[in-house]
Amino acid sequence: MLVLAVLTVSYASSMRAYLHQRSHIQDVKAQIAERQADLVALEREKRRWEDPAYVRAQARKRFGYVLPGETGVQVIDVDGNPLGSTASLPDPADLGADEPTAWWARAWESVELAGNPPKLPEGEPVERIRAPAGEAGGP
Repeated sequence: MLVLAVLTVSYASSMRAYLHQRSHIQDVKAQIAERQADLVALEREKRRWEDPAYVRAQARKRFGYVLPGETGVQVIDVDGNPLGSTASLPDPADLGADEPTAWWARAWESVELAGNPPKLPEGEPVERIRAPAGEAGGP
């Protein structure tokens, strides 16, 4: 029985090492496949740069080069700065953090306002109805 227990422990540790190595081999094979795909993409890009038409197209796109007889056009913004690949959208954090209100919240505020209208100073006639501050048309 003792020999059987020793053999079981020995085989279990060997099996654990075998499974660990198989997992490592699969990971390495995946890395090799990924690197080969990257290599193929880079070789394709290298072949594209050997084509003079592609080089001309890239010069036009990246540097704004034009051929003799063509007229180059540069779009500028309101301040006179050129727009191009460096132009970007503003950061959403800089625009402000106005939280939108749900329609039912605004509807309930209307119900509450209808039940408790604001008090006007006595003796002052109402000539013009004003919206609460902060709403469209308000002061």
